[in-house]
Amino acid sequence: MYLTPEIKQSIFAKYGTSATDTGSPESQIALFTYRINHLTEHLRKHKKDKSTERALVMLVGKRKKLLNYLKDVDIERYRKIINELNIRK
Repeated sequence: MYLTPEIKQSIFAKYGTSATDTGSPESQIALFTYRINHLTEHLRKHKKDKSTERALVMLVGKRKKLLNYLKDVDIERYRKIINELNIRK
């Protein structure tokens, strides 16, 4: 498994408000980014894996929706998470 409970806890502790904060947009965006990076590496090796490609596109869409929500609610938190995860230019 690439995503163990320990990895999830460390992501939530780093990007959320606490180690058990799984619902904040920042922690969810960080988790989606971790999963997106993993699936991207997988697809570089297995180019014809269309189901994984679809899952990747869906994850990117979910992350984009959360980023748009965060941008509308609090632009400073949005800028901070973008810089920490190096998502955009």
